Amino acid sequence: MRPDQIQPEMYQEQLQKKQSDLASLMATLSLPEMEVYESASSHYRMRAEFRIWHDGDDLFYAMFDSADPRTPIRTDQFLAASSLINELMPKLLDAVRDVPVLRYKLFQVDFLTTTTGEALISLLYHKPIDDEWNLAAQQLNKLFPACHFIGRSRKKKQILTRDFVMETLTVGGQKFHYQQVENSFTQPNAGINEKMLEWALDVTKEASGDLLEMYCGNGNFSIPLARQFKRVVATEISKVSVNSAQLNIAINGMDNVQVVKMASEDVSAALNGDAELPKSLLQAGVSELSPSVVLVDPPRAGLDDATVELIRKIDSILYISCNPETLKANLEALSSTHNVVRYAMFDQFPYTHHVETGVYLERKTNS
Repeated sequence: MRPDQIQPEMYQEQLQKKQSDLASLMATLSLPEMEVYESASSHYRMRAEFRIWHDGDDLFYAMFDSADPRTPIRTDQFLAASSLINELMPKLLDAVRDVPVLRYKLFQVDFLTTTTGEALISLLYHKPIDDEWNLAAQQLNKLFPACHFIGRSRKKKQILTRDFVMETLTVGGQKFHYQQVENSFTQPNAGINEKMLEWALDVTKEASGDLLEMYCGNGNFSIPLARQFKRVVATEISKVSVNSAQLNIAINGMDNVQVVKMASEDVSAALNGDAELPKSLLQAGVSELSPSVVLVDPPRAGLDDATVELIRKIDSILYISCNPETLKANLEALSSTHNVVRYAMFDQFPYTHHVETGVYLERKTNS
């Protein structure tokens, strides 16, 4: 996304086009009225990545157009990024410009911020990070005492203070706390994330019993939903995300959530009876689990056939999708056993064609 594509005065028009495009894509399906959740029109991204362009004695943040990937677009400010990122951008360049060991071979800067004012800044280099860099980075950190710094070069990661921030989200009037680790997946649009979590709580408010969750990440959905279910067993393949989820469960005081590190295909194979139940699932108590709802939040490829077969056995399905096309294919496969009773579009990524979609399905009475 180019900086000049962010035009708040055009946001409503672009949102309506997204809604129209999604409705056209899904027209062949039997769906209820679409619920639309709009984003803030600016300063909505809590993380951003910028290339660093060196031009003689000057250096500046740069972005690139996919149609012309060799020509840098100078980006002194980025309206999509949080106010804190925009505040830090010029201050950081001013601080490193005249420090050769910090400036030389610096090719990218990544920012991760929170709604509560924390910031993590990663400096990426095409050179080895050594003790001289570490001393200079410590002095840099003193100029930004509220920030955490990381240096990265090939096969090396230097953490000055810590490699995570702590985010606080308000969902249904209650605050939830999350560790968000550098270079791991988190929802980039905090405002829309809060709306997604509130929607998930609303659609499952009549549910009872247990929840099975796949692709749980750092526990983003698991933790708020745990207050509505007797037990939650959640699975995730990323070790970093699993560790964060377990920490987040503890700091939020949830004692009814178990997270298991396991790929979705292996979970499906085990629960479909095509493979022996692994020890990790047994220890999490999955053999005693009676899920009334299954939550899936898959990557863009959507659900594989085995996972579709698994979730169709469960009465209610909460499906969060980042790709409407694979969602449509999965819904067509599930249409023989389930009806969609709630349907929402979340504008996670304004000024792009990407949308996040939520559907809630219930088993047909004759299935």
